[in-house]
Amino acid sequence: MSTTPIGSYKLFQKLHPLSLLAQLTSRRATGCLKVYTETTSWSIYLEDGKLTYASNSDKVFERLDNHLRRLSQQIPTLNSAARVQMRLMFETNNENQSTSNADYHAICWLAAQDYINPMQAADLIEELAKEVLESFLALKEGSYEFNSEITLDGLPKFCNLDLRVIVEHCQKQLRNRQLPIQSPLPAAGSTLNPPTNKLSQTPLAKPSSKPTNFSQTGEKNNTFSQKHAGKGMYTIACIDDSQTVLNSIKHFLDEETFHVVLINDPVKALMQILRSKPDLILLDIEMPNLDGYELCSLLRRHSQFKDTPIIMVTGKTGFIDRAKAKMVRSSGYLTKPFTQSDLLKMVFKHIN
Repeated sequence: MSTTPIGSYKLFQKLHPLSLLAQLTSRRATGCLKVYTETTSWSIYLEDGKLTYASNSDKVFERLDNHLRRLSQQIPTLNSAARVQMRLMFETNNENQSTSNADYHAICWLAAQDYINPMQAADLIEELAKEVLESFLALKEGSYEFNSEITLDGLPKFCNLDLRVIVEHCQKQLRNRQLPIQSPLPAAGSTLNPPTNKLSQTPLAKPSSKPTNFSQTGEKNNTFSQKHAGKGMYTIACIDDSQTVLNSIKHFLDEETFHVVLINDPVKALMQILRSKPDLILLDIEMPNLDGYELCSLLRRHSQFKDTPIIMVTGKTGFIDRAKAKMVRSSGYLTKPFTQSDLLKMVFKHIN
């Protein structure tokens, strides 16, 4: 059933998150509740009064990746390679990512590619919803609107969650953290504040694990070569005179996916690279005796490395430095300091 908006406000005002959720539940609403503060937005998707997905714009893919890391302990195929491939496909630089459902599309893709099954997708969505609604319930002011035309139609549905159960869990977590919270979501038939709003008598619902057709998410396309199956799928050579930098890179690269060769002497680097035959080379520019530009040029003259991806790693960001890197036919340019996400995106961009 369609609903009329419960509100649409441009100016920030006092918010009562529980009251908003209770109204939507009592109306058995279908659509999306969007809530905005100065720094963050929330998107809460409902179908017939049940929660189908919840997200906010704060560190969307970091939150998803944290939950997937925990899942990967039971699902070996859900390794860093799969997770980075997912982020490359769906993560954007748009700060308000929740409006485009990029994270939900990513979950649908993981299910379509058989990295997770529908029941695992449902459990993942429930855990994400708990984290998102916990922050939502702590809100005191903001603006909001409900739009019955914004839905997840055309995408697989993995669950329909009872909001009361989710809210009770979130409030328990908030109490444990001693954060300010509102009173519990009212039981069936009880009076809300304002007193004219009542929560309908709806039985507790268990998450549904029935998936819809995955054809909407695209056909399977396994980007990673089968020849790399097994421990240490890719060999990465890291050349840097700083042992600290080398250790950081090794820490960032999951040993289940990468075999990392650390080289701190640029003069001996060529022979060590010949022995290890890396899939990709990370090369520091500023090194004593032999700088990265010279070493890159030497590597390119060797037939074995004429097409091997070579990423220049440096703290310099000037145009001249990038031009010099291009002249010696480097494949990419990674600026220090870099995050694990920066490194993995660069690595998989060129390995693929």
